[in-house]
Amino acid sequence: MANQLTNNRRALKNALAQNTMLLALVVVMLFFQVLIVLSGKGSLFAPANISNLITQNAYVVVLATGMLLCILTGGNIDLSIGSIVALVGAVAGTLIVNWGVNIYLGILLCLIIGVLIGAWQGFWIAYIRIPPFIVTLVGMLLWRGIALIVLNGLTISPFPANYLKYITSFIPASQNQSLIFAVTVVVGVATVLVYIVSQVAGRIAKQKKGYETSPAMLFALQLAVISAVVLFLFFLLASNKGVPAVLIIIAVIVLAYSYFTSNTVPGRYLYALGGNEKAAKMSGVNTNRMLFFAYTNMGFLSGVAALMCVARFNSAAPSAGTNYEMDAIASCFIGGASAYGGTGTVSGAVIGAIFMGVLNNGMSIMGIDSNWQRAVKGLVLLAAVVFDVVSKNRKKAG
Repeated sequence: MANQLTNNRRALKNALAQNTMLLALVVVMLFFQVLIVLSGKGSLFAPANISNLITQNAYVVVLATGMLLCILTGGNIDLSIGSIVALVGAVAGTLIVNWGVNIYLGILLCLIIGVLIGAWQGFWIAYIRIPPFIVTLVGMLLWRGIALIVLNGLTISPFPANYLKYITSFIPASQNQSLIFAVTVVVGVATVLVYIVSQVAGRIAKQKKGYETSPAMLFALQLAVISAVVLFLFFLLASNKGVPAVLIIIAVIVLAYSYFTSNTVPGRYLYALGGNEKAAKMSGVNTNRMLFFAYTNMGFLSGVAALMCVARFNSAAPSAGTNYEMDAIASCFIGGASAYGGTGTVSGAVIGAIFMGVLNNGMSIMGIDSNWQRAVKGLVLLAAVVFDVVSKNRKKAG
């Protein structure tokens, strides 16, 4: 009995440690909700505000997912992604708006440009071994300059409606509120059922292989809480315009990269590279190739983010992408990625991105000055990195 209680306490402690930032996100959301309601400025959980929160921060989720892979390789970052977003957006505006190129061909060409830019930087980083900080700092200046040349300092707008609908529309595309509510709730219930089945199947598989799993009660509680949050989210979306199309895009990206990092050999190689590059190389891992892949992939996801941004703003502007790299880096570190590399998850990066979005949204609703907003985000990022470093030092001392 005593052993069982000890095991349960240890499992609970581990669960809390693994979900620290998720709990912090909940606390911050409730904190802003109370402040906003008391100040009479509405509600953080207003259906329209939740939809805006998703559409406004979709690019952060995409960029943070790519940035995580770079950080996993050894704490490396990419400072150029904001400028890549600007350049790819400029090309998208030129092709689709000015030249009238078919939108599907335009999207494909933009993604290819993003991949080529990422591969260019990856080559210098992985094979010539120039530090990523230097290469991407050069990229930050170079790609921004080319974007300004392409746009000639002007803004291109508007984008055609048949392009915007893939990113800015809602599902279902209807004015019937009853239909919107029914379809959105059904999608939410289906999402929860898929989540529960996948988690239960994963737990059974672990038990068959003899791996340690959390106590059944704790596992059931986790399923119940997450399912309730997802259903609440879809209820709010159903009360507005339905499921944002961009939510489908980021869900596909997050699920694909979560599977890649957790269940594929190349994904595990990224963790090995960040944990100890020399040991990984001696084990047969082509570390140069993995480093090259991480930055090429970052270029690809920067292209995806650029296509999202030009649709959201319905324009391609020279100032697009400013400080986007900072949002992505902060999201990863706040979400639990290690400053030393080798540690971090896609889900953690997503939580970090949502955390940053809630901070921005909450402070904006409260009318807090933008300079103070930057100061607060800087302090939050510092706290996340300090927490990581202190935790690492404690483990080493222990």
